[in-house]
Amino acid sequence: MSLKPNGLARAAVRFKPASFVGTFVALMMSALVVAACGVLLETGIRASVPAERYANAPVVVAADQSARIVADTVDGPEVTEYPLPDTARVDVGLAARAAGAPGAAAAVPDFTFPVHGLPAHGGDGPAGALTGHGWGSHVFTGTALSQGAAPRAGEVVLGADAARAARTGVGDTVVLETADGRAGFRVSGLAEAGAGDTAREGAGGGGATAWFADAQAPVLAGHPGRADAIAVMAEDGADPHALAAAVEKALAGSGAQTLTGDDRGEVEDHGLAYAKETLFAVGGSFGGIATLVAVFTAAGTVALSVGQRTREFALLRAVGATPRQIRRAVAAEALLVAPLAGLLGCLPGIGLAHWWFGQMQDRGAVPEAVDVHVSGFPLLAAVGVGLLTALGAGWAAGRRPARIKPGQALAEASVERLRPGVVRTVLGLAAVVGGSVLAGVAASAAGADAANASLGVVMLFMLAVALLGPILARLCAALFGLLLRGGGASASLAAANSRTNSRRLASAITPIVLAMAFASTLVFMHTSESHVASEQLRDGITADHVVTAPAGLPADAVARAARAPGVDAAVGLLDTQVLVPVRGGGETSLQATSVQGVSGSAARLARVQDLDVREGSLDRVGEGRVAIDRTLATAADVGLGDELPLHLPDGTKAAPEVVAVYGRGLGLPAVTMDRALLDGHVTSAFADTLLVSGGDADSLGALGEVTDASGYALAQNVDREFGAWANYMMAAVLGGFAAVAAVNTLVMTVLDRRRELRTLRLVGSTRRQVLRMLGWESLLVSAAGVALGTAIAMITLTPMMRGLTGELPHVPPLLYAAFAATAGALALTAAILPARAALRERGA
Repeated sequence: MSLKPNGLARAAVRFKPASFVGTFVALMMSALVVAACGVLLETGIRASVPAERYANAPVVVAADQSARIVADTVDGPEVTEYPLPDTARVDVGLAARAAGAPGAAAAVPDFTFPVHGLPAHGGDGPAGALTGHGWGSHVFTGTALSQGAAPRAGEVVLGADAARAARTGVGDTVVLETADGRAGFRVSGLAEAGAGDTAREGAGGGGATAWFADAQAPVLAGHPGRADAIAVMAEDGADPHALAAAVEKALAGSGAQTLTGDDRGEVEDHGLAYAKETLFAVGGSFGGIATLVAVFTAAGTVALSVGQRTREFALLRAVGATPRQIRRAVAAEALLVAPLAGLLGCLPGIGLAHWWFGQMQDRGAVPEAVDVHVSGFPLLAAVGVGLLTALGAGWAAGRRPARIKPGQALAEASVERLRPGVVRTVLGLAAVVGGSVLAGVAASAAGADAANASLGVVMLFMLAVALLGPILARLCAALFGLLLRGGGASASLAAANSRTNSRRLASAITPIVLAMAFASTLVFMHTSESHVASEQLRDGITADHVVTAPAGLPADAVARAARAPGVDAAVGLLDTQVLVPVRGGGETSLQATSVQGVSGSAARLARVQDLDVREGSLDRVGEGRVAIDRTLATAADVGLGDELPLHLPDGTKAAPEVVAVYGRGLGLPAVTMDRALLDGHVTSAFADTLLVSGGDADSLGALGEVTDASGYALAQNVDREFGAWANYMMAAVLGGFAAVAAVNTLVMTVLDRRRELRTLRLVGSTRRQVLRMLGWESLLVSAAGVALGTAIAMITLTPMMRGLTGELPHVPPLLYAAFAATAGALALTAAILPARAALRERGA
């Protein structure tokens, strides 16, 4: 069948453009959403950061910064990578092997670690946080001595600015605190930091920098014999690619990676790996759902547009048009409208992607050096999806008008069919059964399994609403019609109209259900998790005082706090993450899990923190033994006495024994282990938090910022703001799109009823009565949509939250009321405004 626009299609678009405005808007919005998510997905795939610290080193040797899971599939082994929470390091001895590669001038081990500065012997010294490096890095960073000499063991070179601020000079002694403890260092020289050292301030340090002897640096960093990376310098005239190949050959079998170009930047900025995950989640996972919703909604609008012209098709069939001509006209109309709508939708889609990306950068989820990538692929996909949607929906909606006999077509155009199609009903019931089964699966599952199953629940029930829409609309009309009986003649007429035109009612209800279901699911999922986490955090922190410091607390903070007057117990916590293998959806994945490394006994921990232990005892937590949250225990399928396989922050594998299971792992870290288990596996050896029972806040002020438990809980909730913003943003995109679709559909249905509205005026109804009738209809539409959307959201959220938090969903009443009121206001506005315009036309 030729899809070249025929005369029927061109005439329909030319002389009745209003009939196609709704379709155009729906397809344009669909392209907007698909283009925005496609641009973000492409950006995640192509994201990179230029090398800054290693800009002058053509080749960098580093450890693999990912952990891997290998799964057996029908196509063979499938490897999935997960970014490590901290830096994986390489053997310092590899530098000698790399330096021996042809074309290599030198190979310099690089170290970056936090340092605390302290006054020495009552004198002045560099105070606060510094960033430590090995002096050998000056070869590629551009740092140069301004005074003195390079450091030897027990010596340090200070940045000139730090030395001036601390009134310290060459020959003085300063006391510095590193992972190796507190020690005095003679200042051997002062230096001006080069571009490589000032590009990024690593390890949580400030702008001040200190350089140590290369032989001593790995010990001070807390990683003896290990380097963050090895920078390989090239001989004059050496080709970087040939050098990289030579270094890779020299290091064969070591497991180290040889990197060039922008790949070097990923060694410097580990945030890139998490940025890619975030962009994949938004552009891929969420983008897939958003695309389905966009296609789903646009298809419904196209079907409504075709259905509204059933009378025209019937007349065409009566005057001799063949079924082929009708089908060709519908397809040609799609060709005329869809490409232009798609192209116009791509422009705001690109704008939305840029704005969304900028917001993620502002919130620290994406490094500033990453740029948005826009190519023709996501835009072509957006236009193509819209075109295929229009063709498919138009073909499906036009099949019956084109197939039935002319006389039957005229009859059906006059009176709406009351009985839905058999196939549609069977598929709708199958979707209800599938959604119910998945809801049962989600209710009996936990963790990721519950969340994955719940996603299927909302999608299947939304499909059921679309397929069984006329039946549900008739039921809602009958139910709400009983309530409208006391509203007078206008309300009764609205109820009768709704019962008689259930298909029209269903087309208006479905987008509101969509908006309510998805917005409620995304938003109330976050409010539920935040509510439980806040309660657990508030109940779990029993300390009187909480001390924190951005760059880490002093190494002796616990001992100093314990000596303060009136202090009963003091416990230091080092917060980080580990990767734990968990089962979900029949597959194994690595879950980034929060960990607290405890400096102190279980008895002291119990005085400042209540983990709500359900099994075992914290007394046994120690070397090779950990306590974990019950949700993690279920997801990892481990119990008391089992070994918990995990990857430590730097990727080192471990399998500690589980000696306690507790219930507050959502508000507090999900794994509790002895601080010593993390030694050598984290960049910063300094504790993040100090919990103190008893004593006075003033006596702890020298250690860091002091607050009480409630203030600390508030600060922790602020740290979760990105997760809240991400959920709200996705809810706004889906809910906003569905809301526009709902308004679009309601406007289309009202404008299509102009003849009906004029007839009501001719039989004596006043404009006020007609508008009041439409107001009652819009109220019925919004009430039915909100009720069905709420039901789907609750069916989805209840098992999900039971699996993730063990609690029922938490729905803030004011927020829910705002959702419902917005739906009602949109429905009322979309019905009344076009009706007023229609009634002002001549003859109305």
